[in-house]
Order: sequence, then structure tokens, then C-alpha cells
Amino acid sequence: MSSPQAPEDGQGGGDPPRDLRSVLVTSVLNLEPLDEDLFRGRNYWIPKSKRLFGGQIMGQALVAAAKSVSEDVQVHSLHCYFVRAGDPKVPVLYQVERTRTGASFSVRSVKAVQHGRPIFICQASFQQAQPSPIQHQFSMPTVPPPEVLLDFDTLLDQYLRDPNLQKKYRVGLNRIAAQDVPIEIKLVNPPTPSQMQNMEPKQMFWVRARGYIGEGDIKMHCCVAAYISDYAFLSTALLPHRWNHKVHFMVSLDHSMWFHAPFRADHWMLYECESPWAGGSRGLVRGQLWRRDGVLAVSCAQEGVIRVKPQVSESKL
Repeated sequence: MSSPQAPEDGQGGGDPPRDLRSVLVTSVLNLEPLDEDLFRGRNYWIPKSKRLFGGQIMGQALVAAAKSVSEDVQVHSLHCYFVRAGDPKVPVLYQVERTRTGASFSVRSVKAVQHGRPIFICQASFQQAQPSPIQHQFSMPTVPPPEVLLDFDTLLDQYLRDPNLQKKYRVGLNRIAAQDVPIEIKLVNPPTPSQMQNMEPKQMFWVRARGYIGEGDIKMHCCVAAYISDYAFLSTALLPHRWNHKVHFMVSLDHSMWFHAPFRADHWMLYECESPWAGGSRGLVRGQLWRRDGVLAVSCAQEGVIRVKPQVSESKL
């Protein structure tokens, strides 16, 4: 799945040590070929829901699709539906259908299967490079650089050391701290414990893959971005409601991505997330991944099921 090199200029962040290869490349997104257009993926990080992480399935499906196209095309969009919960106890089979191979655009359909039934379906579209004089983009938000922000583990430790942190938050933060997620996160403007009860459905954080990936394979960086894009994304819709409601059930229904410019997924990118609407036991979120030089690299959108029950007051715990 080799391809032209992603540009380094302006993206910054520096390279992690080359002997620390990202587990996302060496394990999670390293599919086993079984037959032509048929692959098997291994499971890695499992969320507390005990279901497969949606980002893992998306990333692996995009790897499978990318293996069926030529080196001179790049993915520009990905549209996915999650149709059944993934079982973390068994591997996932990925079946690729070469829907169309055209002069400019090629489409691949991918079905992820467990226990003989599809758990996920998606279509990925790839494009030959086509320069155009029509270009524009919004401006990247002005935020502190990642170097001056606390890493996520340190921030969690600060929260947990706060004697005024309410028990319901302490339990959730302890669960997060125990997770071994293969990505790094630094929150922009992290809330204080007192602010957690009055938040807008918006958040921004710097994010990158843990470990070294390298600059050579643009398609692989897109697959890693698919993995990254699903982490903490749907929870943006819950930010104003955590004070009064406890999550009973939350899963992704669909997820779409549009890839605009080359990037390094092992370099810091700003993930800007917002939820413009929630209702009918569903929530909609939108996101943008910005390179450090201000280039808009990826746009995302997702809708998910969100079922809640009333939060038990602290005095009753």
C-alpha cells in the first residue's frame, strides 16, 4: 500500500523515536490476507462497552479497500454504517468488492463480518490527483500549541487529586485512566471540575498516533486518521447533559470522512468537534482535523444512538 510521500513542511510536532513503531501500524492495521480481496483483522484496544471500537473497524476496512486500488490514487471519502456490535473475542473478516474502477475515481465496498453476519459496511472512494484553480477553506482556530498543554494522563491525575471532584466523575475518570489507547491527546481549554456541569457541546484537542509511522504512505496515514477520528467524537453530544443524565447505551450508527490534504497521523493535529443537534435518542457530531500549519486535512461527521437514564444525585450515593 505504498504511495507518494506526505509533505513534512509546516506540520511540525517532530518524529517519535523510530524504534517505537506505532502499534496502529504494526498490529491494529496490519491485516492478514486470506484470499483475493479477503482479509482478517486482529482486535486491540477494547472500550469499556466490551464492543469493538468503531475506529478500529473503520481503519481496518479502509486498509482492506486501499489494498485493492493502484498506488497512484488516494482516498478522498469514506461512508460507513455500523449494523451490529463487534465481538472482541473473535477476529473480523473484511470482504472487498471492486465496485468501480474509473479513470479519475474508483469505488470500493467493504463488508466486515463476524459469526457469518455483517457488523459493518462502508464505501470508500479514491481519486487520481487533479489540480484545480478552485480552492478555499475556513481558517483554523487559534489555540495554544500542544507543547504547552498537559498530556491526558497528567490532566486526569490532576482531576483525580482534586478533593472536590464528585464521585460520579471520579469513577468515570478512573476508567479512562485505566485504558491503554494507542493515541495521544492534549485537551485545549480543559474544564475544571466545577465547569463540567455546564459545558457546551463543543471540544477541541490535539491528537496523534502513539509511536512512529513515517512519511511515506499517505494511505496508511488516512487509515490511522479513521481510527483516531472515532475516539471521544460522539461523546461531544453528551457534554451539556452529563450533569443530569447517566449514559445507558451509546453506539455509533454511521460515520463519514472526507480527506482534503496530505498529513502525518503521527504528528499533532487539532481535532475540532461540535454537536449541532441531539434528539430522538440520537446525537449528531461534526469534526475537523487541522494540520499544525493551518491546512484543513480531514472533515468528519457521525450520528449515534444515545440512551440515558436520570443521574443519581451525589447525596444518594
